[in-house]
Amino acid sequence: GNRMDQETILRYGVKLIIIFLVIPIHEFAHAWSADKMGDKTPMYQGRLTLNPLAHVDILGAVCIFFTGFGWGKPVQINPLNFKHYRKGMALCAAAGPISNLIVGFFGMIIYKLSLGLYLADPSETMMWIAVIFQYFTLINVGLAVFNLIPIPPLDGSKILSYFTSPKVDRFINENQMYISIVFLLLIITGILDGPLGWLQNGMFWVMDKLTFWMDYIVNAIL
Repeated sequence: GNRMDQETILRYGVKLIIIFLVIPIHEFAHAWSADKMGDKTPMYQGRLTLNPLAHVDILGAVCIFFTGFGWGKPVQINPLNFKHYRKGMALCAAAGPISNLIVGFFGMIIYKLSLGLYLADPSETMMWIAVIFQYFTLINVGLAVFNLIPIPPLDGSKILSYFTSPKVDRFINENQMYISIVFLLLIITGILDGPLGWLQNGMFWVMDKLTFWMDYIVNAIL
């Protein structure tokens, strides 16, 4: 029916917003944190910007569009410029997922507000706004969790190397291509949908709990 079509269009619309707005924020967070810790490489490579053209990775964008999970063009950093090499790498890698959680947090606030407004005075517009922000928040927290998976090119692999031995790093580097290909197949075939969805919903639940105060505000206003 009509409503289904509208929802499908909205879902893809939100995915485009994610690709052209949220991915740049995610990659900018890497660039900014590297810059703050003394590495000017991202700045020289023109990554210290929110311009989507600087950050969108075609394969990562296609994955987001079709699966809801994906990545941006990795920001190249030179950790030798950090005071603390491994710590700098890990903090810089963590900045991306953290940016998604922050954006998702605001998405959750708007979702709760729009849902409250919809329940107080049901209108189709408000319903769609609530749906959009629910979906927007879900994808953000999903991307945060997804990017923490310790597999290259995802941020989790750089965070993991903070805790693992050089031997593990070497194994991952030598087999990076195979690991990435297998991982990509798992995403595209939907084998990872279950665990990823579970993590995504879990993170959405956490966001719901972190914004519990919004529930009181919405109830008080409406």
